[in-house]
Amino acid sequence: MRLLLMADTHLPKRARDLPAPLWAAVDEADVVVHAGDWVNAELLDALESRAPRLVGVHGNNDGPELRARLPEVARVELDGLRFAVVHETGAATGRERRCARAYPDTDVLVFGHSHIPWDTTADNGLRLLNPGSPTDRRRQPTHTWMTAQIAGGRLGEVTLHHLEGPPG
Repeated sequence: MRLLLMADTHLPKRARDLPAPLWAAVDEADVVVHAGDWVNAELLDALESRAPRLVGVHGNNDGPELRARLPEVARVELDGLRFAVVHETGAATGRERRCARAYPDTDVLVFGHSHIPWDTTADNGLRLLNPGSPTDRRRQPTHTWMTAQIAGGRLGEVTLHHLEGPPG
């Protein structure tokens, strides 16, 4: 199973559209995960029509329309792995310990908000993944998103993708 992870797209505030390589990754994915801060419901509509399966949450920059359509926390089981998706996890210091307590029945936590890519594992085995932002890199050197593989109930390779030029 091929996963595509993104967050903090902020469309059309930071870019007019997602970068073309990210749209290509959407077309190749079995499941697309968006960890909030869409800003505009048009991207949600586009991903719902294009992705075979979409899992998403609202973020702090998402207004009433997106909040009505998306949960604050999404939980899904994919090939035996228990995923939770949330926008904010708080400060980086102590994140693994805090999230392990907050999501004890979760194998993988996907989050956003910081625009900073993150890939760590808590002491209890919880994998924490933040794909960064494909459209608003802030202080990061590149725009980013992640892809991952699931096979046999295990999370395989997680790849952080970089886009050096301007986003869509």
